[in-house]
Amino acid sequence: MSQEEAIDMITVRNSNDRGTVNMGWLRARHSFSFGSYYDPEHMGFGPLRVINEDRIQPSQGFGTHGHQDMEIITYIIEGALEHKDSMDNGSVIRPGDVQRMTAGTGVMHSEFNHLDDAETHLLQIWILPEENGLEPGYEEKSFGKAEKRNRLALVAARDARDGALKIHQDVDLYASLLDAGKSVAHEFDTGRTGWIQVVSGRIDVNGDVLESGDGAAIANTSNVTIEAGENAEFLLFDMV
Repeated sequence: MSQEEAIDMITVRNSNDRGTVNMGWLRARHSFSFGSYYDPEHMGFGPLRVINEDRIQPSQGFGTHGHQDMEIITYIIEGALEHKDSMDNGSVIRPGDVQRMTAGTGVMHSEFNHLDDAETHLLQIWILPEENGLEPGYEEKSFGKAEKRNRLALVAARDARDGALKIHQDVDLYASLLDAGKSVAHEFDTGRTGWIQVVSGRIDVNGDVLESGDGAAIANTSNVTIEAGENAEFLLFDMV
């Protein structure tokens, strides 16, 4: 989807229209073209290149592999993900944890479901950096339910303000847990775009209803009001 196609409107990306991968140990849905899934109409939106919803079976995962020149954010929904990388980082991240890895000049890492009796469910997000060739880096932080309850909690930003993770792109990433009937509002500065990704539940965005797995591109819209039709969790991107 090009930004030109989303002029002065909210363009919904329905969950069921996403790319689908089922490898047995991994079930994934791709909002944008990724791996074997290719759709020239959905190559990303602004600097947002990948939103993958992954469900990883117990004790399974991605063996050691490499990345370069990408900001990679992992948002845990359920379960526990074990991460190891070539920068000597090793950790297990759980719901409420958000991880940022700057691939930069190159990094190797592995990701496995740390649990042996339940799947791990997550969103992995790739954002194009402002410049290539950055020094690789890693950061993780926990954002509790109270921080996200009925508000937009900033979890990643270029200036790392308000305790957010630092990312090397002019993107503000918010997370929210909205109780049914509650609402939040967000204003976009002139020239900025947005994306909303629903993790669970149902929300109304300026009159458009989005359900679990749905996304929406926002362009030439100065503000949005997001109301929960039922208890909901979602991410909001405010981007150049």
